[in-house]
Amino acid sequence: MLSKTKLLRNVGSLRKCLAANVEFGNAGMLLPTIQVREKATTPINTVVMFVPQQEAWIVERMGKFHRILEPGLNLLIPVIDSVRYVQSLKEIAIDVPKQSAITSDNVTLSIDGVLYLKINNPYLASYGVQDPEFAIIQLAQTTMRSELGKIALDKVFQEREGLNISIVESINKASEAWGISCLRYEIRDIKLPERVHVAMQMQVEAERKKRAAILESEGIREADINIATGKRQARILASEADKQEQINKASGEAEAMLAVAAARAKGLEIVASSLGAENGQSAAALTVAEQYIHAFDKLAKTNNTVIIPKNVGDISSFVAQALSIYKHVLPENGSPQQAQAQQVSGQTNHYSVDASDDTYEYFSDKEEAESYKRKSTGDHSPKAT
Repeated sequence: MLSKTKLLRNVGSLRKCLAANVEFGNAGMLLPTIQVREKATTPINTVVMFVPQQEAWIVERMGKFHRILEPGLNLLIPVIDSVRYVQSLKEIAIDVPKQSAITSDNVTLSIDGVLYLKINNPYLASYGVQDPEFAIIQLAQTTMRSELGKIALDKVFQEREGLNISIVESINKASEAWGISCLRYEIRDIKLPERVHVAMQMQVEAERKKRAAILESEGIREADINIATGKRQARILASEADKQEQINKASGEAEAMLAVAAARAKGLEIVASSLGAENGQSAAALTVAEQYIHAFDKLAKTNNTVIIPKNVGDISSFVAQALSIYKHVLPENGSPQQAQAQQVSGQTNHYSVDASDDTYEYFSDKEEAESYKRKSTGDHSPKAT
């Protein structure tokens, strides 16, 4: 009896050490910490029993289930009644040890987690399974291994929440007969093989480079679009400005031409009135001669190549030609008096010398004047004798 009591004390001390996360090896070195939840010991029947809150004591009478003691004061019969099981009704967190699992794409990984459960029926938890916590841990491991085999490695990280929910649902279906419900399951750590880890790092790096290249190309494209849009708007504005400039220039040229035409018309009216005056034709001949000399004066100052008449030195013939052109136009646009005078002179001998004919004033010889008149009138008949 004494040795049994001593053994129980040693076991209790070991449980306390494990609960305090202290473990020693053969050489006194600290070993990896293992979380162990200390189980409640069954109390001895002292007739008057005080059950703590959130606990359920299973009482057997003469080896058979009798009743469940509720929290508070309870009375038991000595020797006959005994407390067989003590179940905690609190939420319990249990570490699920690491285990190897194979995904659907044949990748082996190591995974562990934390399971949160609660005892709903103390009777089933006591008599439905030998060790409820051990059974739940084993069920969680097998369920986790089964669920991981349904998905690929990439989805293990993406669908972590969905994987936890699937494990909880699978555990609750099996643990219903044990009076235990699984509240939630959390995957704590996932370790991959070194080669898979390196491959995933390379994949992530390649994906980042791809995104960087895409972003860079999109930036270049946006820049090109902005530059092209700017050039297009600049060309549109430049063309509109050029159009407005041409419109303004054409409007100015039109106004200038109208002003020049009006001034020329006014000048022609003054010239016409002057030609009708006394000695007006002589003044016109003098003006033509002056312009002729002035034109050749400008040609002498430049190196231009021009075509000039062969008799450029004969000013009298040039003046006679100008007056002849003037006289041909005058009957149509001149005054009625001048037209009547030309009609009268036309009835006389074509080759006679008219006193009013001013052509002879510009030639030194009468024969030259008559020759010029024949050329201007288109008459090539021989001179009358």
